[in-house]
Amino acid sequence: MTSPAVIAPGLADWPSLAAAMADCTACPLSESRQRVVPGDYPPGARVLLVGEAPGRSEDEGGQPFIGRSGQLLDGLLAEVGLDRAQLAVCNTVKCRPPDNRTPKRSELDACRAWLDRQVDVIAPEVVVTLGGTALGWALGRGVRIGELHGTVHRRDGHVVVPTYHPSAALRFGPNGAPAQALRADLRVVAELLT
Repeated sequence: MTSPAVIAPGLADWPSLAAAMADCTACPLSESRQRVVPGDYPPGARVLLVGEAPGRSEDEGGQPFIGRSGQLLDGLLAEVGLDRAQLAVCNTVKCRPPDNRTPKRSELDACRAWLDRQVDVIAPEVVVTLGGTALGWALGRGVRIGELHGTVHRRDGHVVVPTYHPSAALRFGPNGAPAQALRADLRVVAELLT
């Protein structure tokens, strides 16, 4: 397959991007996936949520954040006045890593052109990074969520708000620090849109 870095920049819209991603074999994740999960993009979305990678539910269903993490995320979004149906959602890699492990650097690098082009096509006002992998994509490796969550940054003309991944909120429970931070950080995003 031709590299996503060659293909993606020439694709002008979401349907052509999603179709090209569906045929991607640029990394070993293509061998174990059930389906590619390009993401959701309602035209006119002002916010893009970027997660790490599809999990089992997403691999089976073909949509991002539809498992337990997605249910928690949907509830928190509604709580702060953000409608998930009006937000774009995707991941740093488009295929599920085996056993839901963190994507390897080579997999992230192979998929980066897809995500970068998705951001270009969506042109969101705000990019919300969910978890450390997405934060690394947006602001560079070595940055830490605990130090940056809920603060506003700039990347290539976009506002970036880092926060915790909903799976961390699930692990530590509804009263744990990641859930509280995720809720507060999503409020920051809602306020940016007013």
